[in-house]
Amino acid sequence: MKCPSCGFEDTKVVDSRPVEENNSIRRRRECLRCHARFTTYEIIDAFQPVVIKKDGSKELFDKNKLLSGLMKACQKRPVNAEAVANEIEIEVQNSLRREISSSEIGEMAMEKLRALDAVAYVRFASVHREFKDVETFMKELQTLRGGK
Repeated sequence: MKCPSCGFEDTKVVDSRPVEENNSIRRRRECLRCHARFTTYEIIDAFQPVVIKKDGSKELFDKNKLLSGLMKACQKRPVNAEAVANEIEIEVQNSLRREISSSEIGEMAMEKLRALDAVAYVRFASVHREFKDVETFMKELQTLRGGK
């Protein structure tokens, strides 16, 4: 951190404390050359990725929308939909991509549900992949069973 008084680039932190409901940190610093003291603030640089929907429109990523779909698919099933939504949110955030397609998010959800519960997976897949008829549904079931 550069000293605002003399421009020296080496300072030490004298005091740190959280501010604004622990969303940022206030630091008192001291220049190692001129001993001037100054305050800096450190904040989390959180960004919300933009989701590109099937129709081409864009909106901010909303975990609650994902959770809603997962909860419908997991209804009366031994799957923690909120935990799945949290995992996907973390993956999306950690990818550091500014934009992600809704189909990619859906595929992530289906991958996780497939590993956890076949019924929840098929329920989610039927909406995500927009099954139009029983044949499409049956093909997905056969794929799930291993092609038998």
